[in-house]
Amino acid sequence: MELLSLFITSVMPVIKVLLVLAIGLFLATESVDLLGPNARHHLNNLVFYVFLPALIGCSIAKTSTVKTLETLWFMPVNIFISCIIGSVLGCILVKITKTPPCLKGLVIACSSAANLGNMLNIILPALCEETNSPFGDSSTCSTYGESYALLSLAMQAIYVWSILYSIMRTSANSIVKENAEILSETLAEPLLVSHGISEDNIYHVDLPDEGNQRKQELEDDFRTVYNRRGRRSLPSLIICHRREAGIPSMTLIVGANLLKGLKGSGVKTSLIVGILIIRNILLPASGIVVVKAAMHLGLVGSYSLYQFTLLLQYAIPPAMNIGTILQMLGTGESEFSVLMLWSYVVAAFSLTLWTAFYIWLVT
Repeated sequence: MELLSLFITSVMPVIKVLLVLAIGLFLATESVDLLGPNARHHLNNLVFYVFLPALIGCSIAKTSTVKTLETLWFMPVNIFISCIIGSVLGCILVKITKTPPCLKGLVIACSSAANLGNMLNIILPALCEETNSPFGDSSTCSTYGESYALLSLAMQAIYVWSILYSIMRTSANSIVKENAEILSETLAEPLLVSHGISEDNIYHVDLPDEGNQRKQELEDDFRTVYNRRGRRSLPSLIICHRREAGIPSMTLIVGANLLKGLKGSGVKTSLIVGILIIRNILLPASGIVVVKAAMHLGLVGSYSLYQFTLLLQYAIPPAMNIGTILQMLGTGESEFSVLMLWSYVVAAFSLTLWTAFYIWLVT
């Protein structure tokens, strides 16, 4: 492939994400005010309860066959390995930069989870449709590419909504505990000084748990939708046709949260640089070691597109559904938006270089 066409193919999905981020930012401005806090809250509920389950379920249904398990079994393993490596690097970055406890989950998430479904679903078909594609017949290549992208999306989503969600929820709860302790001390000290009350006689007031309150709100919203539509009609929501709206909706939410982040997110420069190094240098380089080792051990077939996909999974920018989790937890949305903006701006260049190098490596 020519270098120019390769650059255009690699940079197009990144540009599309940046454009949707810009639209979300525009819709959140005061002059438009279509994606304010309340609108983002309801859109996030729609993504969580309808779009994501449909997208994940359809991806698994289209790719989970006996033949897929026999030939592509290493792909979920490869994604899991990339998540482990990213998590370890994220933990190291937290220690080096002395990241506040409330942002630890966010750093680990941005370091380990990649936007596999959206990016691969654009890059792989585009590479296959090139006239001088190195991956053979375009129709066969596109079919396999779609299968790889859907399987990657499903496996990544399982990781994000199980392990990563627990990590981020624990990190978010640390903010509630810290605020509760500060408020307790603030309320208790004047009482002790002014009235001479001993510590044994202080009446302790249970502070509201913000995490549980938000969870209750989400459950109430879902219960309302369930009661309105009834048991018979609710399953009709979870359909495969036209449920690709989940990824654009998540991107719009991240873009809308970016408005607050640009005014001052409090993210240290060292943290931004660290995540950029992890996602654009360390992870892609470690992917070469992992995939080459798997090829040497005979765990990966000889099909070049499959090998290329395994390598590319390490070079993709952070996942958008991290923003959905943060919106649910009610913390870190603006910080995540700033990190995503820088990640995708840098990915416009780094992803192109790694794509060219990976194609050379497998062909």
